[in-house]
Amino acid sequence: MDELLSRQLPHSTEAEQAVLGAMLIDPRCVPEVVGKLQASDFYVKVNQDIYQTIYTMFNYSQVIDPVTMLQQMQVLGLDSREATREYVLELMTITPTAANVMEYVQIVRDKALLRAIAEAGADINATAMEGAAEASDILEMAEQKVYALRQNRSAGGLEPVSNVMVGVYNQLTELAKSGAKVPGLSTGLPDLDNVIMGLNKSDFILIASRPGMGKTSIALNIAQHVAKTSGKTVAIFSLEMSKAQLCLRLLSGESLVDNKKLQTGRLSEDDWHSIVAAAASLSSMNILIDDNPILTVADMNAQCRRVKNLGLVVIDYLQLMQSAGGKQNYAGESRTQVVSDISRMLKIMAKELDVPVVCLSQLSRANEGRTDKRPMLSDLRESGAIEQDADIVLGLYRDGYYNKESENANLAECIVLKNRRGETGTVELLWLPEYTTYSSLDRRSEE
Repeated sequence: MDELLSRQLPHSTEAEQAVLGAMLIDPRCVPEVVGKLQASDFYVKVNQDIYQTIYTMFNYSQVIDPVTMLQQMQVLGLDSREATREYVLELMTITPTAANVMEYVQIVRDKALLRAIAEAGADINATAMEGAAEASDILEMAEQKVYALRQNRSAGGLEPVSNVMVGVYNQLTELAKSGAKVPGLSTGLPDLDNVIMGLNKSDFILIASRPGMGKTSIALNIAQHVAKTSGKTVAIFSLEMSKAQLCLRLLSGESLVDNKKLQTGRLSEDDWHSIVAAAASLSSMNILIDDNPILTVADMNAQCRRVKNLGLVVIDYLQLMQSAGGKQNYAGESRTQVVSDISRMLKIMAKELDVPVVCLSQLSRANEGRTDKRPMLSDLRESGAIEQDADIVLGLYRDGYYNKESENANLAECIVLKNRRGETGTVELLWLPEYTTYSSLDRRSEE
């Protein structure tokens, strides 16, 4: 019993004090430290308060020294009884140099991670012992907690806006340095990038159209471009087409060999050269494909958590997905409710994984009865909730699909129906049916 009461969570008082002492001895190391540590990483309460004070002073560009720090603690209403002048002098005395501050920071971070693991383990154990939920739900909760730790994030809870602001400021600084045209990953379609600002982290992007418009094609174009240019891994979940069919599509688009030739095998020598080069290029890209037709959001989420350097998730398509429980329908609930739940879970998945999730969706036949058959938000099948959950909704339209005598049979419109990052509007693209691919009008004319 005495051993249990005396047991403490992992921490290093010496390392915590050394970090604080280094920041007070040499304020030049403060910018490095605040980018690596949060106040919650400190175990000893007085150390936590001192760090939070220095952190706040840094955000407001205030002069940091022992005197101003103690004064600021009082201003912030923090208990400074333990953070006396003697304690602050002790911190500076035991830290002869600030040169090794990042080594001390690493020790503090490691101990904080160990405490977080212990806390997560205790929560998982308590939930499992209570047995108040199904085993699959408890497993999902456990995976979420462990994944959040692996990503160096909290699994939830309130956070001061000052902490968030540091991350936003760093992101703006990186963007300014990189000179990128758009903040997110490029789709490979410049005109579309300019409107939606690329594919941004935690965004849920919906591409919707009637069957046969080429929504799978444009999704594969985007996936291929992201994998080729970003160096990140792209995960594709296909509930409709097989892995082989998807690879044929990718091969046709990359090699610019007619899709019909690929399917029949009637290939010239030049075609073979193009295919070999395209196959080598595609094989070097980090593209992962799963064609299991009975996947749930939880299945996809679990697989994606294990993917290193994940950059993009593509799902084809929403209405084919099953509910979280793996059943075709919830008891007593309509398919509309099921699809609503799935779309909400996909947005949550995008936030948790912190990557863009592109999901394809069928449109209802409502547009068939209109004179103008261009898609509208209200055409989304089976759920009005989909348009609420999505950050960006893109609708595909080709006049040549409905009008066989159209002068511009291959001119396509990507209609931005919803855009949380900017304005809506229409982007013109070129549909290349022989390669089942979409292209930018400008790029194609240049080629």
